[in-house]
Amino acid sequence: MNRFDELEAFVAVVDFHGFSNAAERLGMAKSMLSRRVSDLERRLGVQLLKRTTRRQSLTDAGREFYQRATQILADLNEAEQCVADAESEVSGRIRLAMPLGFGVILLAAPVADFLAAHPAIEIDIDLNDREVNLIEENIDLAIRVGELEDSSLIARRLASVQIVTCASPEYLRRHGRPRHPAGLADHEVLTYSNIAVGRHWAFPQQGKPIVPRLRYRLAANNGEFLAAIASRGLGIINGPRALMQAQIDSGELEPILGDFPRDDLGMYAVYPPGRLISRRVRVFSDALRAYFGDRVI
Repeated sequence: MNRFDELEAFVAVVDFHGFSNAAERLGMAKSMLSRRVSDLERRLGVQLLKRTTRRQSLTDAGREFYQRATQILADLNEAEQCVADAESEVSGRIRLAMPLGFGVILLAAPVADFLAAHPAIEIDIDLNDREVNLIEENIDLAIRVGELEDSSLIARRLASVQIVTCASPEYLRRHGRPRHPAGLADHEVLTYSNIAVGRHWAFPQQGKPIVPRLRYRLAANNGEFLAAIASRGLGIINGPRALMQAQIDSGELEPILGDFPRDDLGMYAVYPPGRLISRRVRVFSDALRAYFGDRVI
């Protein structure tokens, strides 16, 4: 038995949360995959996985071995890829996930530029505001905005995202203009529901955040939709300026509370942990970094 086949089988079972999913991803019979993991445990003389009828979990030894095994496989793949890359153009498929609004407004241009520059590349994009599981959904790279809650992800900062508070002129005429974040308690607000912080607007002031009590009129999981609702006078919105820029330029939305700017958020390219980052994904990430240049957007 090839020892690297055993390592690949074990890592796949962990990454894809079970023998059935791993066997499907590797294109082999579940019985063969199970035999490879069992042969590995027998050769090592330790149990790596706790098996029950419903799920598998790592033993302490398995957890430590998994970290070493993923690095070994990554090193092997990188060595092979370096030789192949030296003689070939960038090619293959990239599975990419990104928020809908940012994808349409900010990322369509660099993606189009990259496809034009690399005709052998194919990109499969999931435009969705939910936070996808990179491993389970086999995503090569995702674009995320805000705090990265999963510390195991490999992240590369692309840009800073400016956050603004806005309302329509009609809303401000009817309800008045808040002069302080605390005054938002007397207004109707529209909130982003996909993340917890979307319901808690913190305005930094002298090192201490002002977190006003908010009365939610509407919650939605898409920033463009919220901007469209706010432009019709239904409430105050707080979010990425890029998603409201069209309405701000047209006068449909007006920035408010300018004396209390919120901290910028980061926009990141994130990769799944424990895997080799392919050359095509690295080159694409480099292109995004060059396009945005870590500027404020």
